[in-house]
Order: sequence, then structure tokens, then C-alpha cells
Amino acid sequence: MKLVKFKEVNLDDPFFDSLKADYKGFEEWFSRKSENDAYIQKKDDGSLQAFLYLKIEDEAITDVTPNFPEAKRLKVGTFKIEAHNTKLGEKFVRMIMHHALYEKVEEIYVTIFEKHVGLVNLLKKYGFEKKAIKGDPANPESVYVKSMKCHTDDIYKDFPFMHTAGKNKYVLSIYPPYHTKLFPDSILSTEMRDKDSLIKDVSHTNSIHKIYLCRMEDAKQMKHGDLVVIYRTSDKQGPAEYRSVVTSVCVVEEVKTPKDFKSYGEYIKYTNYYSIFDEKTLTNYYNDKKTVIIKMTYNAAFNRRTIRKELIEEIGISRGVYWGFFKLTDEQFNNIIEKGQIDESLIVD
Repeated sequence: MKLVKFKEVNLDDPFFDSLKADYKGFEEWFSRKSENDAYIQKKDDGSLQAFLYLKIEDEAITDVTPNFPEAKRLKVGTFKIEAHNTKLGEKFVRMIMHHALYEKVEEIYVTIFEKHVGLVNLLKKYGFEKKAIKGDPANPESVYVKSMKCHTDDIYKDFPFMHTAGKNKYVLSIYPPYHTKLFPDSILSTEMRDKDSLIKDVSHTNSIHKIYLCRMEDAKQMKHGDLVVIYRTSDKQGPAEYRSVVTSVCVVEEVKTPKDFKSYGEYIKYTNYYSIFDEKTLTNYYNDKKTVIIKMTYNAAFNRRTIRKELIEEIGISRGVYWGFFKLTDEQFNNIIEKGQIDESLIVD
């Protein structure tokens, strides 16, 4: 994923053909935006695979039916992806959410033709609702809106927001090589990072959903909606007190074991899609009765990483705890979140 000026993008790329067909005057509009920024992703051959243009608006929206009152909104001005059964769509949705949080908007909205079924379903999954129509009544665009203020108790529709009241909280450890692949935008510095990086460093390898496999049987106790603080273990470049850090917070979708699958094929299909393990490793896990399969949403990367020494001395975690997996008290979780300096609006209750 790369942030570029419109003028740096080749408008003759076949990628834009459908947009030119759908929107009269698209080429003129594109030229007027020459100095504006857009996020793009390219294929290996250099052609475009995705394009995203975002714009902050403060005024009432009067070219839709019904009209929208004045509010601070993030407009998804142009959004097209050629996902081809990849996770590219949700990576860009995550980018949109990051931008909305950073700009502290009340709503996100996008206009889209219903014929783009895949993209419409993706938006609906993560909380966008059809609120209006725009354009020719015979062939209108739908206007989909996601509120950044109102929440349900659906972990997908509410993403990236997290409900904490009444939820169990845990720490889950992950070895550095796996952590880097699973959580590429969870940097490993204990220093405060620049706020702009919350937008700019969302890796192209990033996805909303993660699957991690381990042999820590206690992890089976986790339930849908529970909170998981990700703990990156030491990289052996120094004492664990200083090299082990908490980096991220996730929400549990479901927890399974190999016996929950009807067949090896079903297991491989499930684990292969969001896991970072190769098929040989997945097979070894399949044949181990201790295996626990954790699927979770990746809601936030901590802005400041808390090292193990601070977890012990300031958060109150016992030095003798089994650091692979353990339960947190509400107070410990809240203190970790506070020290991590994530956007406070992410915590709903």
C-alpha cells in the first residue's frame, strides 16, 4: 500500500475503465484532483490492484435523498479493489477505519452502485448501513454510512471498537517471527510513535482477521467477544524484561480444536486463510490433541509498547506467571490500554 498524488497514477490503466463507464466526467474529475493524495496498491506487473481516495467533509450533504445534516464525516471518494479472493478488501477497510479514528469524524460514508455486490457485502459486514440514494432514480447509487459514535454488540459491525464490560481479558504470547507476520504494523519500539504513522504504516500484508495456533490448552477457555492483549516474546537480543512487549489488542471471534472439524481438508481450508503457518506446520498442529486454534479481529496496535519490566512493576503482573497465556484483571487490562495510548474512543464501555 502506498500513498501517492493523483498525478502520479496512470489514468490509462485498464483498472479505471469501469469507473470511467460508471461516472460521466471521471477523467476530468481525476485531473482536477492532481495534487490530492490517494492510497494505491499495485500488482507484481506494476498495474493497479486497488485505489482509495479519502476526503474530510464538514458540511451538510444535500445531493443525496434524504439529505444529511451538517457533521464531520470521512467521505470514501473513490474506492475500487480487484481482490480476487484475497484479503485486500478488508485491509483497505481497516485503513479507512484508521483514518476515521485519526480524524475523529462522526461518520464514514461511501456512494456505491449495488451491482458491486462483493464490495457492498464487505462494507455491510463492518457496520456500513444504507441510509440514502444518490443520482438518477432509475439507476441510483446507494449511500452507505458507518457511525463512529453508535455501536451494537456485534464485533464485526462495531470494528474496530471494543466492548470491555463483562468480557474476560487475557494475554497471549507470540514468538517474534510469527508476530512480525501476523501484526506487521505493531512496531516494537517502546517509544511513542508519530500519530501520522497510525495511517501511513498500515502494511499491505495486514488484515482484520487473524488465526493463531498454539499448544496452550488453557487458551480453550476463551469465548467470543473476549479481549486478548498480544505479548511479543523476547527476541533474545537482550533480557526479556526489556525485550518482551505487549503490542496489540484483539477480540476473540471463536476458539476451536482440530476435532471440531469434520475433516483434515476442512481444517486446512479454515486455518490456511488467515494463519501465517505453512501447510506442513498446520498438519503437525492437526495431529496434536493439545492444539488450540484462535480466530480474532485485530482491533488496535498500541501506540506505545509496554515492556515486561513495566508489566511486572507498574501493572502488577506476577513475575512468576506463565507468560504464554494468562488472564488479566479488569484493572490490569485497563492500565495496559492506558499505557498503550491507543485512541480512547476504541473502548466502548
